[in-house]
Amino acid sequence: MTVAAVIRIGISSCLLGQEVRFDGGHKRDPFLTDTLGPQVEWVPVCPEVEMGLGTPRETLRLIRSSDARTSDASGPFRMVTTRTAIDHTEGMNRWAARRLEELARDEPDLCGYVLKKDSPSCGMERVKTYSEAGMPERNGRGLYATALMRRFPTLPIEEEGRLNDPRLRENFIERVFAYRRLKDLFQPGWSLGALVKFHTAHKMALLAHSTTRYNDLGRLVAKGSEIPKRELRAEYETAFMATLQIVSTPRRHTNVLTHMMGHLKKQLDAESKRELLQSIEEYRTGLVPLVVPLTLLRHYVRLHRVEYLAGQTYLEPHPRELMLRNHV
Repeated sequence: MTVAAVIRIGISSCLLGQEVRFDGGHKRDPFLTDTLGPQVEWVPVCPEVEMGLGTPRETLRLIRSSDARTSDASGPFRMVTTRTAIDHTEGMNRWAARRLEELARDEPDLCGYVLKKDSPSCGMERVKTYSEAGMPERNGRGLYATALMRRFPTLPIEEEGRLNDPRLRENFIERVFAYRRLKDLFQPGWSLGALVKFHTAHKMALLAHSTTRYNDLGRLVAKGSEIPKRELRAEYETAFMATLQIVSTPRRHTNVLTHMMGHLKKQLDAESKRELLQSIEEYRTGLVPLVVPLTLLRHYVRLHRVEYLAGQTYLEPHPRELMLRNHV
C-alpha cells in the first residue's frame, strides 16, 4: 500500500542541529537528519526558546512536592530554574496549550513526533525530578511532552534515546507511516467499505503486534454499520494505533510469516517450501534478520501473483531505504 501524502513529523529543534540548547549547543541526531530526514518533512519546535527563554540560558529542573510519586508532570511537578529558582511552570503550560493548538490547525498532516530525552520540557519518560530537599528520582515527564501526549493521544511519539533500540525504532516508524495511511482513509466522505478494505490490508501487520487486539478490531469493524461514523472512526483510530504500539517480537513475526506462507502452499513446490521454511526458522532462532524471510516471501508473492498477500502492508510498511528490518 502506497502512502498518498507527505510524512510530516514534529521534532525537538536541537535534534536537527539547531543551536537552541541551554548551553547554546545542539544534539543533532545523524539517524534523524541523514537517514529518516530524506523520507519526511520535519516540523521543529523548541519549547523553551519559543516560550521566550534565551540561548544560552539557566538550566531548568522539575521539582516535585514531598508526596509526588507520579510521572505526570502536569500534577505536582514544577519547572524551575536551578540557580535562581524562577518558576516557569505556568508560562510553559500556557505556551504549550497555545502552540499545540497552532500545530493542530497549521499541521493537520502531522504523523509523528520525536522528543529530546531527559529534558524538563520535552522528555517523554524517566526525566529526572527533584524533591524540595534536592533528592533526584527518574519519575518525570517534561511539561511540553505531557501536553503534547494529552492533545494528540493517538499520534506516534518517541524520544530520540529510545530510537537507538532497533525494535523501538522500527516500531515507531511503522506507526508513523500507518498513521499517514489512517489519515488518508478518514478523509471526508470515507465509507465503511473503505474501512473494511483498510483493515484487511493491515491484517498481517496487526497480527504481528497482537492477535487479541486484531480480533477486537475485527469485531469493531464487523458492527460498524451499527455505530455512528464519528464514533466508529474515533474507536478504530484509538484501538488501531494502540495495537501498533505493542512492540512486535520474533515469535509474533514468525507466526505471521508462517501464516502468510500458508497462503502459498498450493503455488510453491517442495523445494521452495523448504527454502522458505528454513529462512523463517533461521529468523526465529536469530541467525538472520527479519528482512531475509520477508524478501523471499515478497519474491514468491510477486512471482505467483497472490493478490491478497500483495496487498498486505506488512510486506512493506515503510520505505526500504530506511533498512529498519535489517536490524530486527
